Amino acid sequence: MPLDNKTISEAIKQAKSKAGDKKFNQTIDLILDIQEIDMKSPEGKIQEIVELPHDTLKPNSVCVIASGEFALKAKNSGADRVVERADLDGLNGKKKELRQIASQYDVFIAEAPLMPLVGRILGPVLGPRGKMPVPVAPNADIVALIAKHRKTVVVRMRNQPIIQVPIGSQQMKDEDLTDNTMVVLRVLDGKLKRGLKNVKYAFIKTSMGEPVKIKP
Repeated sequence: MPLDNKTISEAIKQAKSKAGDKKFNQTIDLILDIQEIDMKSPEGKIQEIVELPHDTLKPNSVCVIASGEFALKAKNSGADRVVERADLDGLNGKKKELRQIASQYDVFIAEAPLMPLVGRILGPVLGPRGKMPVPVAPNADIVALIAKHRKTVVVRMRNQPIIQVPIGSQQMKDEDLTDNTMVVLRVLDGKLKRGLKNVKYAFIKTSMGEPVKIKP
């Protein structure tokens, strides 16, 4: 399916016009119906973290799991929450609290040495949500990492040949939304067996609006 800037931009304009008069900044999603793919094969289990080129105006909330100096730097860098080693140990087995944390934050970044512990305690609630932490070295630039992950999206396909990914929000410029969409599509073009030829249908949809088909 040919998906170019012009056709995507037109669908974005139409989706915005059909969004309705809501008192909040609606998310805009790209929805793809994938064809001719074996869902049991590796290509049927796509999960890619993609950094968008333009700010979505609805930044991700970021939770950092770290210890010592790295934890302090994360707090000073504006992380929405920092879970330290002692906090992590204290969460062990507390299913309700773990589910709340998993639901409350969009992105998790973990100091690499803590990953075995993170996997054991948080893995059961983060894994099914597609939110397993991004492991980073203790000397990583946490300021840059937080800034980057404020505008990342997860391109994910599991169980069903459908991909739905946010590409921005209603208050963004059409050209910025188009750029964000094209970045996601370029990633998928390299992941699907036949590239974008595996896309049967593509839609743009606002949170409360009806889907608009991207017409080739």
